[in-house]
Amino acid sequence: LKLASLGRTDPRRPPRPRRAATGASAETMAITPEYVNSLHLPTDCFLCPLSHNVYKIDFVAFKIRALHENAETLLFEIRKDPDDDEGPSLDDSMDDSVRSIRYHFGPTFLEYPTIGTTLEFTNGEYPLHNFRMIERHYFRDILIKSYDFTLPFVIPNTQNTWEVIYTMPELDPMVKQSILACPWETKSDSFYFVND
Repeated sequence: LKLASLGRTDPRRPPRPRRAATGASAETMAITPEYVNSLHLPTDCFLCPLSHNVYKIDFVAFKIRALHENAETLLFEIRKDPDDDEGPSLDDSMDDSVRSIRYHFGPTFLEYPTIGTTLEFTNGEYPLHNFRMIERHYFRDILIKSYDFTLPFVIPNTQNTWEVIYTMPELDPMVKQSILACPWETKSDSFYFVND
């Protein structure tokens, strides 16, 4: 998961963080939903430092499952230690691995027509207006699928569950075989925006 941007337009919300990016135009580049939707490859790094999480969004659990007509198959689940109540880490000196997840679903994953995810998160003292998640899934230099979801409003200082249902894309048989042969060359980026 790559946290991209947390923005604001209302003076009752926290100050807008200065956006970070890499490359020659790092100081002038705005990380916007339009920008991340234009990416043709996964990002090489995170697009903003941890300290820009002014809304104190903390992802505490994540679950992925295959959905069937009257059942589901759990594919992956991770949960933050319930005794860890420190909130989100905002220390920019921490290694980027603290905000990445590596998982492998096995070869049957590509056969499932519908996938469901459950993302649990907490937030701090400010409300989230138009909390937007953009996910981009790649295999090598091919964009397989892009998803874009928005929660209109999240109450401050709450624990929340965000349920998302995905229809899996039709894959070219050659791409599918390549993914099965080289599963670790599949990557995804998740970008989060508030009021953008």
